[in-house]
Parts: sequence; C-alpha cells; structure tokens
Amino acid sequence: MEQNRAPVFEAVMKYADLRPAYFCVPGHRYENGVNTQFRTFAGDSIFKIDLTETMITDDLHCPVSAIKEAQELAANLWGADHTFFLVNGSTCGNEAMVLSAVKPGEKIMIAGNCHHSVYNALILSGADPVYIMPRTVHDWGISGGVSPAEAERMFQQYPDCRALLVTSPDYYGIVSDIRALAEICHRHGTMLLVDEAHGPHCYFSGRLPEGALACGADLCVQSLHKTAGSLTQSSLLHVKSSLADIEMIRQSLRIVQSSSPSYILMTSLDTARRDLALHGKEMAEHALELACSVRTRINSIPGLQCAGRELEGNASVFRIDETRLIISAAQLGLTGFGLKASLFDRYNVEVEMADSRNVIAIVSYANTPEDIEALISALRDIAEEYSDGRPLAESTVLPGQAVCAMSPREAFFAKKKIIPWSEAKGCVSAEMIAPYPPGIPVIRPGEIFTDEILDHLKHVRASGGYIHGLSDETMETVTVIDR
Repeated sequence: MEQNRAPVFEAVMKYADLRPAYFCVPGHRYENGVNTQFRTFAGDSIFKIDLTETMITDDLHCPVSAIKEAQELAANLWGADHTFFLVNGSTCGNEAMVLSAVKPGEKIMIAGNCHHSVYNALILSGADPVYIMPRTVHDWGISGGVSPAEAERMFQQYPDCRALLVTSPDYYGIVSDIRALAEICHRHGTMLLVDEAHGPHCYFSGRLPEGALACGADLCVQSLHKTAGSLTQSSLLHVKSSLADIEMIRQSLRIVQSSSPSYILMTSLDTARRDLALHGKEMAEHALELACSVRTRINSIPGLQCAGRELEGNASVFRIDETRLIISAAQLGLTGFGLKASLFDRYNVEVEMADSRNVIAIVSYANTPEDIEALISALRDIAEEYSDGRPLAESTVLPGQAVCAMSPREAFFAKKKIIPWSEAKGCVSAEMIAPYPPGIPVIRPGEIFTDEILDHLKHVRASGGYIHGLSDETMETVTVIDR
C-alpha cells in the first residue's frame, strides 16, 4: 500500500483550498469566528481543518473514501485485518472491545490492573468480571505481568469466560507474555483483548517488546498520541481475529464515539501513521538510545535508581519497554510524589506520573538534548540535597483483589447512601476509586471495602497523590450501596 499517502490530511487540505461558502457545523466558519486571542496564539490553519462530514472529508461512522483508505493504511502498517480511528481516546476503544465481545451476564476475565475505562465498559455491557491479578514487583511496589499459568488455571475454574482482557505494556512499561496468553485463550475458544494504549511504537524496533497483534491478540487498542505523535485523544482499535464480530465492533463504536468526530484528531492520526510508516524504525531506535543513555546516567547518581531489563523474569514480567524510565529516590527518603513535585516546582521538569515510591518519565523520539540535560541536572541536584535522607520503608504492598458483592452494572443502578469514611469497612462501594494517573481502580462499584483498601487510599492521599472517583474529595465520607 502507498504508506506515503495521508488520505484524510489530503482531503481536508483540498477542502481548505476550495473554501466553499460554509453553512455547516462547526459554527466558527474556519478562522473567522474564533476567539481573537485563541486565534493569535494558535494561528489560522488549524481552524481550517476543523470541519464536518462532507463529500470530500468522508464520514467516520460510515467511511467510503478518505477515512476508509486511511484506516486501511493503518491496518496494513500494524498488521491488522481491520483498524478503526478513535477520537474519544483509548477509553472508547476499551469500551468497544468489551461491548463487542461479551453479552450481559456473560463472564470476562480481566487483569486487576486495567484502566478504569474497562470497568466502565462492564457497567455498559452488563458482563460479569472474573479478575486475574498481576504479580507484584515488591522491590519497586508496582504490578508485574499476568501469569500464563494463572490464566490457564482461571480458565479451568471459569470455562465460560468469553474473553481475557489485559494491559500490556502498562504505564510502567511492563509487558506480559502476550503470545502465551493468546495461545491459552484460543485453546479455550476465547479472545484475547489487549489494552496496548502505551505500546503502538513497539512494532518498529526489534529491541522493543513485540507488539500484541504480532503475538496473537484478537483485538487491541493503541493511543497513538502517547508515544507516536498524534494529538491527545486520538487512538486506534485494531482487529486481527476470526473470532471477532466486526459488525458488533462497529455498532459498539457508534455508541461510545462522538457523532461529531474531530477532523483535527483524525488528521493527526493519519499523518502520525504516515510518519511511522516512513520513519518508524528511526523514531523508535532514537527514543531507545535516548532512554538507555538516560537510565545509565541516572543509575550513576548516588541514591537514585532507574529500573531496566533486570526486572524481566520477575513477577511474570516478560519484557520491559525501555523507553519508560521508572525512577526511584526512595533511598534518599523521597516519595515519588515528592520527587515529581520537586522536579516541576523547582526545575521546570515535568514527568508523566508518580506513585508512593517512583516517578515515570516517558522518553520519545521528540525529546531534545536540552530536555535530557534538564532532567539529569535536576535529579543530580535533588540527590545531592537529600543525600543525608533516611531511606523509605519497604514498598507498600498493593491491595489484593476486592471481593465482589454484585456486578458493576448492578452497583451503578443500586440505591446508594453516604456514610463516614471511618464506617466504610465491610460496605459495598458505589464508587470507582483510582489513584490517577495511572487510573487503575483500587475498588470498583459492587466491591467490598477492606482495611487494606482503605489504608492504601489513605496512604496515597497522605503521600501527596491524586485520587479520582471520590464523591467527597476530603475523604471524610464515601458513597456506598444502601442494602
């Protein structure tokens, strides 16, 4: 296929050149009706491609020309049978995977470290979750991979599961053995669904973990904006399976995607795909070289640690995406939250996320030498300042899987009440509560609060972390099921 083409970009440029008298949405009429300050800052061109469905620009929900061709080019590049553009982020892709794969009342096996969008999909679908918990990398206090042996055991226990959904790579760059998991799923006549939001770049270098589609996944979702140059909220849903119901996927996407899709986002997907097709290997290799160099330099700073491939083989970690930097200043007595705050507030360095022990920095092909030096210089200063600090206590153990009292959908529609936080133990949560990022729920609607869960959430808040999903951000009260 002609991977040097960008059909959606070509279509919107053609339309911008025609510039017809415009009586459609959006109402700003190219750049004419845009706020003056916004227009001055952004320039005029971006507003010329903020269009709607026309004879030239095609229709995302029924593509026949430019978008259809662009999706086919993406499918060809990543080795899929079908690819769908997503303009509501990987969130809607995860929801569409679940909606298309599992009917109300059917079981789906879900890794316990999945993004909260997966649990929202359970509420929409009415499917019943069966959880498989990743192992824990105790030295770093993070989730490891999903064990194929445990997946086989779970399928023996729950032979009526219709699919397995895992996240790989996860926010930390942890990759599970997708090939083994796919073989297990297919042996049991089920599909493997992969939230690969953080892994679209993995297909472009043999030094990176092998991509999920290449390993036998039936469906996967990728956030091209996370590592590959498209704009935020633009993603892809790939299908490579004889088990998938393509029409159900299309119908599901019509439910969870906007009926007014952004042509700015679709254009960015199209051009990012073209860049990867033409230069993906160089981009991936450059990111890897930068990241490996930075990791070596960080590990030479007394008191700092940056995880790498030594984690592989531990806690079912199959591979590590080395473009992710897991950085710990725990030996200096700094939490991840404290390190993240210091980097930004004092050195103008922003990292992706923090937990109670680590920060995550994502290195991409677009980082500059100045970016790298700013990070290294800041870390050296901080390490020197805290050189007399007392090491943090051992990593907090991540809470185990909570007990389900009812399905997420039942809990969503159940009668609720507000109680003091101190009385939550033993009650059924009506909230999906997740430290964010990474947005992995500690407890979901329909699950029972335990001391372990309550203590962990208090610890995250006390350490300076953010928590999403709380009806009362002070954590004085919590919403539970009224039974």
